[in-house]
Amino acid sequence: MPTLWNKGTQATKLVEEFTVCGDRQLDMALAEYDVIGSKAHIKMLENIGLLDADELALLDNGLDEILARIKEGRFVLEDDVEDIHSQVELLLTRRLGDIGKKIHSGRSRNDQVLVDIKLFLRDELRTFRQEILDLFGVLQELSEKYKDVLLPGYTHEQIAMPSSFGMWFGAYAESLAEDMYMVAGAYKVVDCNPLGSAAGYGNSFPLDRAMTTKELGFETLDFNSIAAQLSRGKCEKAVASALGGVALTLGKFAADCCMYMCPNFGFISFPSELTTGSSIMPHKKNPDVWEIIRGHCNRIMACENEISMLCSNLQHGYHRDFQLLKDILFPVLAIAHDSLKMAAYMIRQVKVNRNILDNPLYDPMFTVEEVNRKVLAGKPFRDAYKEVGLEVADGSFKAVKEITHTHMGSIGNLCNDMISEKMKKASDF
Repeated sequence: MPTLWNKGTQATKLVEEFTVCGDRQLDMALAEYDVIGSKAHIKMLENIGLLDADELALLDNGLDEILARIKEGRFVLEDDVEDIHSQVELLLTRRLGDIGKKIHSGRSRNDQVLVDIKLFLRDELRTFRQEILDLFGVLQELSEKYKDVLLPGYTHEQIAMPSSFGMWFGAYAESLAEDMYMVAGAYKVVDCNPLGSAAGYGNSFPLDRAMTTKELGFETLDFNSIAAQLSRGKCEKAVASALGGVALTLGKFAADCCMYMCPNFGFISFPSELTTGSSIMPHKKNPDVWEIIRGHCNRIMACENEISMLCSNLQHGYHRDFQLLKDILFPVLAIAHDSLKMAAYMIRQVKVNRNILDNPLYDPMFTVEEVNRKVLAGKPFRDAYKEVGLEVADGSFKAVKEITHTHMGSIGNLCNDMISEKMKKASDF
C-alpha cells in the first residue's frame, strides 16, 4: 500500500489493517476539503516561489478535476492506497508526473488532516445551525398558535400548576436559542487555520500562513505551531459538547412527547402513519420515532466524554490515537442531523388536545391561583395557603379556571419576539 511516509520498507498487512481500521471509509467525508485545502496551499507555494506559475496552473486544474469527481460521486479510494491524501497526490502524479509530487511541499499530513477536519466541521456546524433554526421556527409557530390552550404543569412528576402549550413549545424554542450559543462557540474554536504548522513545529520554508488563512476563509490562525496540533481533539470535543447541549434539549422534548402521547395523558397525538403498532396488541400507537430520537440524544451526549477519554493524558504533539476521533464523532454527526430533521418533521404534524382541563383530575393545579386571589384581596399569604389547603383536604375546593398571568415569561406574556431576537443573535456566526 503506497504511503506518504514510506521510506523503503513496508508494514505487515496485519499492522496496516489494524492501524488503518475504518479510516479509509471515514476519510471520504473529508475528500472535498482535502482538495480545497490543497488548492489554497499550492497558491501560497507559488506566491513564495516554491512553484512557478505554470506549475500552479497545472496543479490547480488537476485539483479542480478531482474536486469535480468528488462532487459527482466518481472519486474512489483505490484498494492499495492508504488514504485520501495519498489518493489525491497519486492522481495528480499520474496526470502531471513529478509536478504532482510538489503538492506536499511545506506541510505534513498532520496539518493537512487538521485543515480537512476544521473545514469539514465548520460546514457541519453551519448545517446544524440551519437545522436548529428550522426546528426553532416550528416551535415558535406552535407556541403562538396554542398560546391560549392550557396544559398541566408538573413538578416531581406530580400535577403542579397551570401551564400552556404555548409556554411548552416556546420553552424548547428558547432552550434551542441558548444551545445555539454553544454551537457558535464551537464554530469559533474550529474557525482557526492550522495549515503551515506541519508536524507541529513549523518548517524552514517561508510559508505565508496569513495568505492561506484568507484563501480558506478562516477568521484567524492557530498561530503557535504546537498549539495548532493541540487543537486536535479539542475541536472535536467542542463540537461534541455543543451538540450535547442541543441533544439535552431535544431529548427532554422527545421524552415529553412520549409521555404526552400516552393515553393516560392524551395531551398530544400524531397521525397514525407517524406511529407504530404492536405485533400482539392491535390498539397500540407507539411513539417509536420519539423514543429513537431520545435514545440518539443520549448517544450524542456521550460523545464528548468518549472524546475526552481518548485525548486525556496525552502529551503535546501528534499521536495515532487521534485517528480514532473520526470513528467516534462522525457517526454522531449523522445521527444528530437525522434527529433534528425528524423532530421538525414530526412536530409539524402534532395534534393538540384542547380539552384537557375538562377532566376534574386537574382541578387541584388551580390552588395557587386561588391562594393568590385571596392574597390580592388582602389576606396574608400563610393564612390564604392554609384555607385553600383545608378545602383541598375536605374535598370542598372548587377550581376557578381563569388565568391572569402577565409578567414576562408567563402564560399571558410568552415574549416570543424577544426569544426570536435571542436566537438571531446566537446564530450570527
